[in-house]
Amino acid sequence: MGLLSAFLFVTVVTSIVYFIAKHLQLRNQLKGINCPRSYPLIGHGLLKKPDMEGFINQVMGMAQMYPDSPRMVLFWLGPVPVVMLYSARLVEKILNCSQHLNKGIAYYFFESWLGQGIITSNVDNWRPKRKLLTPTFHYDILKDFVPIFNDQAQILVKKFASLPEGKPVELMSYITLCALDIICETSMGKSLNAQLDKESEYVKAVHTVNDLVQKRTKSPLYWNDYFYNKFGEGETEKKCIDILHSFTNKIAERRKELEDKQWRFEGRRAFLDLLLDMANSGQLEASEIQEQVDTLMFAGHDTTSTGSSWALFLFGCYPEIQRKVQEEIDEVLEDSDYILPEHLPRLKYLECCLKESLRLCTPVPMIMRKLGADQELEGVTLPKGTQVVLNQYMVHRDPMYWPDPEKFDPDRFLPENCIGRHPFAFIPFSAGSRNCIGQRFGLMEIKVVVSWMLRHFNVTAVQRRCDLKSKIEIILRPQDGIHVFLEKRRAIADGFRSSLIA
Repeated sequence: MGLLSAFLFVTVVTSIVYFIAKHLQLRNQLKGINCPRSYPLIGHGLLKKPDMEGFINQVMGMAQMYPDSPRMVLFWLGPVPVVMLYSARLVEKILNCSQHLNKGIAYYFFESWLGQGIITSNVDNWRPKRKLLTPTFHYDILKDFVPIFNDQAQILVKKFASLPEGKPVELMSYITLCALDIICETSMGKSLNAQLDKESEYVKAVHTVNDLVQKRTKSPLYWNDYFYNKFGEGETEKKCIDILHSFTNKIAERRKELEDKQWRFEGRRAFLDLLLDMANSGQLEASEIQEQVDTLMFAGHDTTSTGSSWALFLFGCYPEIQRKVQEEIDEVLEDSDYILPEHLPRLKYLECCLKESLRLCTPVPMIMRKLGADQELEGVTLPKGTQVVLNQYMVHRDPMYWPDPEKFDPDRFLPENCIGRHPFAFIPFSAGSRNCIGQRFGLMEIKVVVSWMLRHFNVTAVQRRCDLKSKIEIILRPQDGIHVFLEKRRAIADGFRSSLIA
């Protein structure tokens, strides 16, 4: 036993010494990057705030300590280095490199729901799926979804019109349900009716899973699956995910079983139909259909609802800009409320406003990549495997490209003002080959929903911009919601609800 004990002791000591030596070597390799004072092995652990929101704000504060070039900062999660980039030039080097396409560790927590969908999949799984799915987001397909955008926006407007006048309303809770209905109907061809039945089992499960993922990211102990399932809320999450998967599977099975397609929207096919066609032709495994549809449901409601809500809030803060947009909408639509696909490109000033809103209030403020190879940045070599945070929130506030960056100025996006601007200075939907596949869909949806709201209401913000605090997590959310006054400006027309033949 004495010999065995000595061997184990030497092995443990050698492993510890090796680990410490590798850690010190890594710290020396990265010493050229701006980094607030940290400590070996524990990094910034002594300074870390107890909750994720506080920690992210603290990390953002670290970046603001170094506002000038090269706009790159290092922070340590224990012994693990994380490099944050907030320069368009540096972000471009990562997003445009084919060796850095794997997502960072933060995306792992969604795999129990989304599996190896197009957002969470590793690069080897992602490449063929992206190539396969890209044609399903072609404009000729997306324009057929505009009637659904109109239908659900009309329900939203009627819900707001039925509320007592003169009292503030919280926008996001209503718009989130509208976005859920839109993405469910476009992705699966089934109306969820979340706006009419917010107590539905599926709606509750979506909200619960989103909340649980947010909580998990705030508790490093629960990053470990065993501890999360044993002591955290893993069981509750599993029950909700079972509901979400069951819902998706039932609809997919129904579609596969029905020979007669007449029950669908006439002349319009949901994303699910296109995926089933791919499965039937052998291009997609049947098990992958659920992953892709669940991914569409997740990515297609939270980001668009947040984007629409922030835009309406900003219109409520700047009535003169709101009036100009309303005049454009009235001119384009004339006597109709119904927004046709050909109307959308004519709403040019609205698009400038929405882009400026996405600049200031980027729905996904940061993304992560795991380096697939060594990468030289500003004379420092980041080793393969380094976790890199790409801070879109701060890229969009770089005074090199955005003078007076906190000002809401839609004219920044007039064509003549975009000339010469760095292509990665504005990246609300990420950029490069692994950008958001649904960005055109999302912008079309936001345009329709916001147009309906401004067509029928004058929006006045209750909170001032300087008072409204945002939470920077996976999604940029207002801490206490977005509260506005809505004043009716136009009667709501009835009719033109799309007919579903079941």
